[in-house]
Amino acid sequence: MAPNAHAVLLLDQAGWHLSDRLEVPPNITLVPLPPKCPELNPVENTWQFLRDNWLSNRVFHCYDDIVDHCCRAWNRLVEQPWTIMSIGLRDWAHRF
Repeated sequence: MAPNAHAVLLLDQAGWHLSDRLEVPPNITLVPLPPKCPELNPVENTWQFLRDNWLSNRVFHCYDDIVDHCCRAWNRLVEQPWTIMSIGLRDWAHRF
């Protein structure tokens, strides 16, 4: 990380994200999203895209089969940076 850099981290309000025991470095600011608003979190759309395109309607034979399918899906998505960008963009965020 660059010297004197500061990061802002958006997160949902899952209990482990907001735990009092979480030690947050002083150069990171946590910004919790409103509760029950997955549409504000682009990662939720990424997971939905993976499920819709490569992970749904499958029967997994074992744990390793699940991990293999998830890794293949993730690697396919990573090979498509423009898809990732389009999933994460929010038109309303650019209107201000």
